[in-house]
Amino acid sequence: MRHRKNGRQLGRKTKHRWALFRSLVTSLLDHERIETTEAKAKEIRGFAERMITLGKDGGLPARRRALGFLRSKAVVSKLFDDVAGRFRDRRGGYTRLIKTRRRVGDMAKMVAIELVAKGSETEASSAKPGAEKKGKKSSQAAPASGSKAASDKEVS
Repeated sequence: MRHRKNGRQLGRKTKHRWALFRSLVTSLLDHERIETTEAKAKEIRGFAERMITLGKDGGLPARRRALGFLRSKAVVSKLFDDVAGRFRDRRGGYTRLIKTRRRVGDMAKMVAIELVAKGSETEASSAKPGAEKKGKKSSQAAPASGSKAASDKEVS
């Protein structure tokens, strides 16, 4: 019986499973969006959020703990320099799961797991110029038609 035992086994032995988690979290922090199965994504979400929390701490012991888990020194430096800064004001919930498709070979549910700040920054930045452009277009369209009507009146 598996009563009170947390986590998914994913059909792997312990060392293989930990290697998978470390590799997926490293890829997620490197690319900021990866596609994997739903079960794997739900498992690595906690590890990724823990690494971002270490990055927000920013101290040497936190950096050493991150280096002990992540596969790449370059990813650790990106985590502490770039990624952690984007989540400075956020108190958790750094990742998002987006259901994408079913894998053709075995019909496994696939999801994209991504860092939240990446999407929200682009949405916020694209929303502001879009609103300004719409306002400018409508304000520019009215005088243009008005001046066109005025020029038509002058001609006739």
